[in-house]
Amino acid sequence: MEFVKAIYPTNRFVYIDGDKGGKTNDVLRVAAGTHEFDLGPLKNYEPESQRAEVSGTTVLQPMEIVFSKKDN
Repeated sequence: MEFVKAIYPTNRFVYIDGDKGGKTNDVLRVAAGTHEFDLGPLKNYEPESQRAEVSGTTVLQPMEIVFSKKDN
């Protein structure tokens, strides 16, 4: 089991491989391997999605996936 944390200024759902996986700024559990992360509909964030190879993480040192608010 691996751990990721999707960073975003507000609470949003985090989609992992197209399925809801939790909320931003929480530590989330995922299987080891390559995953696609996004924040779902209302695409007011960037990047639109991120693909990352997740391995070697711990609950205290999750992989950080950073999203930012998109300028309108």
